[in-house]
Amino acid sequence: MAHKKQIIIPIAILGAGIAAFMGFSSLKNPPEEKAAVDNTPIVAVEDIAVAPMTLHVSSYGIIKPKYETSLVAQVNGEIVELDDTFVRGGFVKKGQLLARIDPNDYHAALIDAQADMASARAALEQEVAQGKVAEREWKLITDSSPTELSLRKPQLAQELARVKSAQAAILRAKRNLQRTEIRAPYDAMIDNRMIGLGSFVGVGTDIGKLLGTAIAEVRLPVADNQLQFLIDQGHDATVKLIGTYAGKSVEWSAHIARSEGVVDNQSRMTYLVAEIKNPYLLKGKLVNKNANSNTNSLMPLRFGSYVQAEILGQEVENASIIPRYLVVDNKVGLLSSDSTLHYAAIDIVRQQGANVLVSGGLLDGDKLIVSALEYPVDGMKLALISDKKESPDANTEVQIVSADNEGE
Repeated sequence: MAHKKQIIIPIAILGAGIAAFMGFSSLKNPPEEKAAVDNTPIVAVEDIAVAPMTLHVSSYGIIKPKYETSLVAQVNGEIVELDDTFVRGGFVKKGQLLARIDPNDYHAALIDAQADMASARAALEQEVAQGKVAEREWKLITDSSPTELSLRKPQLAQELARVKSAQAAILRAKRNLQRTEIRAPYDAMIDNRMIGLGSFVGVGTDIGKLLGTAIAEVRLPVADNQLQFLIDQGHDATVKLIGTYAGKSVEWSAHIARSEGVVDNQSRMTYLVAEIKNPYLLKGKLVNKNANSNTNSLMPLRFGSYVQAEILGQEVENASIIPRYLVVDNKVGLLSSDSTLHYAAIDIVRQQGANVLVSGGLLDGDKLIVSALEYPVDGMKLALISDKKESPDANTEVQIVSADNEGE
């Protein structure tokens, strides 16, 4: 009996232990579920727009008249008449009387010259008659050939010279009389007037200064490396001038008339000269088809105005503008249709501030990567920010972590 107890008791203890182990095992927590981490780089992109583009070169300058004239007195005398428009800022027409110098002395000089002319003509006619009488008398006396002195030819030549001298004196007197009238040589604006009514002027005295209003011009400095973007180095190119009038931004149209042909010693710039016809709109305003646009058909362009200029240049058929910081070794990163990184080689035409203008290597609608990548590799898988926002769990997988050895 005792022997049976020695066998049964160990078996019972072993069975109880197994049951306890299984009971404790059933109380253990189930395995946890963890989301797998998606390490695909997320990027932001912008669509590339490719379209024809006209290059332009920026410049600046001051508006000045093409023609300036300083008026000076050519005769002496007192100013006895001044026109009301002969004031600073006044507009005058070609041939308009601006001022008059006392003409009385010059009228008298003309009458005196005309009297001398009449006297010289009378003396000439008398000498001609005397010469004919001398020729007849000589023929009555002898048949030999008369001398020039016998025919009074030297005296005749002297009288002819007196007549010509009198003619010159009349021309001089008339010219001096005309010079008593100060007239505008062309349509102009008065820059300044330096005389007053009753002033006495002498030959060479400054009277005033005129600015021609038919054509204005502006000198535009252009760097030598920018001339390559202009057609024929800018000759006859269209220019858009941008300035202010009455506090508002206004645009005017001009064209390049000439190049000064030299490089400035100080600025090392080439100067192109643009011309603007009828800057003050004195010959009638043009009809502006677009009522909302500010063009030179509506606003005068005043002398002395500071303007920014855009000189239109060459045409680029397929052009696009991208930020300069995205270009590395003349390549940019694109997002391919299969959501992978692709580096495209580009043709850079020029830099424009913080951007570059590209003429080749990109297509309309290409997706340009504008965000930074830490370790970019051509062909690597990428994801868009918009895709992550629309489908936050699209690429999430659930992984069952084995409980074996967990917590051991």
